[in-house]
Amino acid sequence: MITQDDIQAGHSVYNPFMLFVYDLTVLGINNHFIWKCPTKKILELYNQNITPNHLDVGVGTGYYLDKCNFSSPQVRLGLMDLNINCLKATARRIARYTPEIYQHDVYKPIDIELECFDSIGMNYLLHCLPGNMMSKAEVFKNLSKLLNSGGKIFGSTILHEGVERSYIAKKFMEMHNAKKVFTNVDDDLDTLEKILRDNYSEYSISISGCVALFCAKKS
Repeated sequence: MITQDDIQAGHSVYNPFMLFVYDLTVLGINNHFIWKCPTKKILELYNQNITPNHLDVGVGTGYYLDKCNFSSPQVRLGLMDLNINCLKATARRIARYTPEIYQHDVYKPIDIELECFDSIGMNYLLHCLPGNMMSKAEVFKNLSKLLNSGGKIFGSTILHEGVERSYIAKKFMEMHNAKKVFTNVDDDLDTLEKILRDNYSEYSISISGCVALFCAKKS
């Protein structure tokens, strides 16, 4: 059973100091040398799938939203996260877009009255959520209610099984799981593919190191 303490542990690490060093440590070092998924690959995923009517979930520091290319100068951008520090930091970084802010637990049904989006991004979110991979299917179901027909949901997640993990990647995952910053010991490629296959008309997954980059289309 997923508890509030479990949920809190997954996002409370993102305090102002952690966000200050996040781009350097996670995006600059960990992605390249530990997870073996260069940050530019995730940015490419954004550039290929983001629309000018976009919701980002689990926003981090807003790096990808700041660096990606929108196809129109008129952008509607929503930010959703449970951590207010992440929301504030990202909102400041992309203030030029006047983003909509939603502080919300993605495991809970979304009962906010708002217009749907044409794309939803969820980068490095799933491996920070408590529960096994099948329980995380609920997140896709909740978010899909905010996605227009024909819209895409895309993102990336660090997997524990079904991918190649270096010795240092295994040790980092072990450490992060012990602290509950990650909960991904049951996260595997086959189950991620099943979730996408069961919930979307089209999907694709590519692997870079121990990271799955995925995209799915709502019928």
